[in-house]
Amino acid sequence: MILRYSRPEMARLWTDEARLARWLEVECAHLEALEDIGLAPRGGAARVRATTPLDVERVAEIERRVKHDVIAFLSVVEESAGASARLIHRGLTSSDVVDTALSMTLRDSADILIGGCETLCAALAERVEEHRQTVMMGRTHGMHAEPTTFGLVLAGHLAEIARGRDRLRAAREEIAVGKLSGAVGTYAESAPAIETVALAKLGLRPETVATQIVPRDRHAAFFQACALLATGIERLALTIRHLQRSEVGEVSEAFAEGQRGSSAMPHKRNPVLSENVTGLARLVRAYAMAAMEDVALWHERDISHSSAERAIAPDATITLDFMIARTTDIVCGLVVNTERMRTRVEETRRLVYSGRVLLALVDAGLARQAAHGLVQLHAMEAQDSGGDLREEILADEAITSLVPRDRIERCFDAEANFRHVDRIIDRCIAATMPSHTASGAMKPR
Repeated sequence: MILRYSRPEMARLWTDEARLARWLEVECAHLEALEDIGLAPRGGAARVRATTPLDVERVAEIERRVKHDVIAFLSVVEESAGASARLIHRGLTSSDVVDTALSMTLRDSADILIGGCETLCAALAERVEEHRQTVMMGRTHGMHAEPTTFGLVLAGHLAEIARGRDRLRAAREEIAVGKLSGAVGTYAESAPAIETVALAKLGLRPETVATQIVPRDRHAAFFQACALLATGIERLALTIRHLQRSEVGEVSEAFAEGQRGSSAMPHKRNPVLSENVTGLARLVRAYAMAAMEDVALWHERDISHSSAERAIAPDATITLDFMIARTTDIVCGLVVNTERMRTRVEETRRLVYSGRVLLALVDAGLARQAAHGLVQLHAMEAQDSGGDLREEILADEAITSLVPRDRIERCFDAEANFRHVDRIIDRCIAATMPSHTASGAMKPR
């Protein structure tokens, strides 16, 4: 079944309404902390919550006049809540509210991304199990190397995407900090205890040492994790694109009834989804670079990071969320031509077992470089003449005098290449999908 992109909750995190709601949440949590320690009358925060509408247009109207978004927001809170808002923002600076709210949003976006990764990993794990022993050619430099299995190829991608998921988990923890420590982080008009209480209500920890802002190396780490995950997804997309090439034809993206591949060439079935994912990965990497540039700010802060973050934070998370969903679609619908894969191995005329013949000669006592040269001579001859490497080797008395014929025959046994594949895949599934293995849904053999 082909999945559909259905996570509008990511986009909703970045709306103006959501931003103002988070700002109000931060302000009310801070006011509640003041109430908890007796510095504000009880019930003020509840009244502010109950009486403050999230009027985006009204905030924008005031901002056009005052040229300051947080002041415009506070003005609307005061208009709506009246006397209950008197102690709102006491001891805070604008970045206390903006940065703490941003951390909450990035934390919540990470949760969505991690959930998407779990779905993608589960889809990959199913295809890995399906193709554990599906023989195909391994390729290095784009050339035939030695046989492998499609399940093992996919397991490598599963392991990489799972590492990306785990980096996101670490980045989520790193970004889940706030600061309510005033203009330059000294708590001049507040106290660390108030910050700790307020941030706990928001599910955040206090920044270790804040300036006017949360240090931007945290944000850079978050977007670097996004970029690495996007790049891992791109590598999977690139594998699919190569294997769908006309000259290879071993896998292909699902092609729906009524779908068209080209306006000019009716025969085309292009890997457009994988190409789409490849292009989007370039964007996510670029956002990570912008986040790196935001780390070095003047003294306790300047505002050069703000404009970049307003673009990269929603764009990177929404784009990556879409990439994850699209790649899950691709994996679920992937058409695998197992017969073509096996044929490709057979078409090599057993050249791909040259390394095993080399080792047999070394084990028989021949110097490695001499053995390499001898096998290469026969491999090049078979390649140029269209012959079979096994027949070339068996016809050479210099080789058969050193290595028994039955030992040579075993060098060309394809199944011997795969005797450890199950163990590698079991290790991968156990490491990347522990919840599946624990429940027995995908238990290693």
